[in-house]
Amino acid sequence: MANFTTHIAVGTVVAGSLATLTLAADVIAPENLIPVTMAGVLGSVLPDIDLKASRPSRAMFAGLAIFFSFAVLFSVADRFSVVELLTLWLGTLALVRYGLHSAFHHLAVHRGIWHSILAGLFSAAATAVVFGNVLDRHAGVAWLAGGFMFIGFLVHLLLDEIYSVDVEDIRLKTSFGTALKLVDRRHPYATAAMTCALLLALWLAPSPSAFWNGLSSRDMWAGLNDKMLPKETWFGIVRVPGAIAEAPPADPITTGAIPAAAPAPAAPAERPPAAAPAQ
Repeated sequence: MANFTTHIAVGTVVAGSLATLTLAADVIAPENLIPVTMAGVLGSVLPDIDLKASRPSRAMFAGLAIFFSFAVLFSVADRFSVVELLTLWLGTLALVRYGLHSAFHHLAVHRGIWHSILAGLFSAAATAVVFGNVLDRHAGVAWLAGGFMFIGFLVHLLLDEIYSVDVEDIRLKTSFGTALKLVDRRHPYATAAMTCALLLALWLAPSPSAFWNGLSSRDMWAGLNDKMLPKETWFGIVRVPGAIAEAPPADPITTGAIPAAAPAPAAPAERPPAAAPAQ
């Protein structure tokens, strides 16, 4: 299997490439692009959450512990004293970070259900739930983040399968076929539980119609195709025989969320002073 450094490096390159295409296609506002890209990077290491001692697992449960502890704190902030709130916050933090972490790894099997396309679909839907219902982002942005998550997840599975091929000895390692699979047939109960979790996440997630409408937009694909390759310039420089001149500025990326500023109205022309009446 590929190590953590390889997964995070390849995942970052893939997520960055997708972010570049998303920005060029003028799909979402730039302030949404960073969290969406981070979802893709997270997806590239998420399948290793079933490794108890792995960095993705520790980081994931630490993040969940912080999120749920503050969610509990803010939901009951006006009902209890400071000491009670502190007890609830610390208790939730410890319960998720250590209790849930221990219970999860007591049940999880490495390269089990979390190394499957089914788990990738659940992670994508759960990402859409978080972006849409918790972070209050537009439904199209939420599902775009889910798409980034799924692609990063799939890249992880593909890398693990590639590393299962011993090129020098021209043979397949025993781990081949355990990373990239639709479901985990060895553990049907885990597959059933993941299927139920996927259905629940799809029910809670915002409608994906805005995402699909944007993805199927001809104008979006036409604009992306128009910006794919340089036409007369490279990095803003026009190549003219015998001279180099600056290229005209390109049309700015505005996005639907951040439209271009409207031009300021012209100031009214001052009237010349009226002539004095003749005496």
